[in-house]
Order: sequence, then structure tokens, then C-alpha cells
Amino acid sequence: MLDKRVSSLSAAVAGIRDGSVVLIGGFGASGIPVELIDALIDGGARELTVVTNNAGAGHTDIAKLLASGHVRKIVCSFPRSAGSVVFEELYGAGKLELELVPQGTLSERMRAAGAGIGGFFTRTAAGTKLAEGKETRVIDGHEYVFEKPLKGDVALIKAETADRWGNLTFRMAARNFAPTMAMAADLTLVQARKIVDLGDISPEQVMTPGIFVDRVVEVQNPIHAGQKS
Repeated sequence: MLDKRVSSLSAAVAGIRDGSVVLIGGFGASGIPVELIDALIDGGARELTVVTNNAGAGHTDIAKLLASGHVRKIVCSFPRSAGSVVFEELYGAGKLELELVPQGTLSERMRAAGAGIGGFFTRTAAGTKLAEGKETRVIDGHEYVFEKPLKGDVALIKAETADRWGNLTFRMAARNFAPTMAMAADLTLVQARKIVDLGDISPEQVMTPGIFVDRVVEVQNPIHAGQKS
């Protein structure tokens, strides 16, 4: 019987290795898998590259992961959003690498990885420092920059509901990059507020098919990003 449910958060993150590229869902405070992040910290994997939208606020969720010392590099679009004190301290001290990627490019690079596309040309960042060292091409009189796919070893995702096959729904903006990240990672780990019976999610409501999901753990009362964890 196909069953992707696991009994605990520690079981969900088991086997994540040092040096992994970890895609973490979230947009501002929406859809951040706080409990999976805490379990990742407890799991002890180090030298991680984290791919996410922003570098966290305060000292919780993404910021807590950075402060743990387990992250070597962060790839994101908004490292200096409001309250990103941990990132600024670590980056300023030379303890954290940063790859800055415009938000649309970040999403498309992950989508390209999931779709098996070898890369794409975009006008975003053309003529800026972000284009240095990258292939460029003039198309119809405009300069374009070639961007490579961004693949993850692991994706951490927060869903609203899931079934035992791994089919997922999301709540409003909590959906954000999650479907794309699930496609772009070798191993997709999901915390869902509720795990329902097969058939309870209508096929028309499935936002991420179970084929892209490997493990699901139920977290009935998830902590929202920015709360103490």
C-alpha cells in the first residue's frame, strides 16, 4: 500500500546529509514550515545551502536555522527584509555566503530544474553585477542573461491538507513557491495541518500531486513564522 505518512518530524527529516541544498518554502511569514526547520536543526546536518525567499526575521524559523551555524550559504531574493538581524550579523562577519537572485528568476530557476530544462535567458539583471560571469546574448536588440536550473537535494514544505499518497492543498499565500520546490527537489518533505483520507481531496483541488512528495507528517497546530519556537 502506497503510504507516505511518517510518524514524527524527526522521521521526516531523517537522512538529510551535510552539504545538502535545501529548498524551504515561504513568502514573508506565509507558508514557512517552522516545525520542519526545527527538526532539521535538531537533525544536525551542516554545511547546508538554503534556498528560500528571504533570510528570516528576528530569531525564529529561517533566522533560527542560520543562527544554528548549520548553513554555509543562502540563496534568496530578500536577505535584508525587516528584522533580518541574524543574516546581517553572520554576513557582516563573513560567516555566511550569499547568492542574491531576483524573485522571478529564483522561481523560474527552480521550475526549470523540475521541468528538466537546461536553463533560460532573461532580461532581469542584464547589465548589473548579478550578470557578471554569466553568458549573455542580444535578442531582438535587448541583452539577456542565461540562468541555470536550481535543483535541491531536499525541499521542506508546509501544506494545509495532504493524503497518504502525498497529494497536497495549500492555504492562500502559503502556497507560494511550494509546488515548484516539490518538483525541483530529489526528496520532498511536507508538514500538513491535516492528513485526510484518500478521496477527500478532489482531483480539481490538488495543488501538488503526490508524485512529487516523499514524506508527509501531520502538524495540527503549526507555529506561524515569527512566533517563538
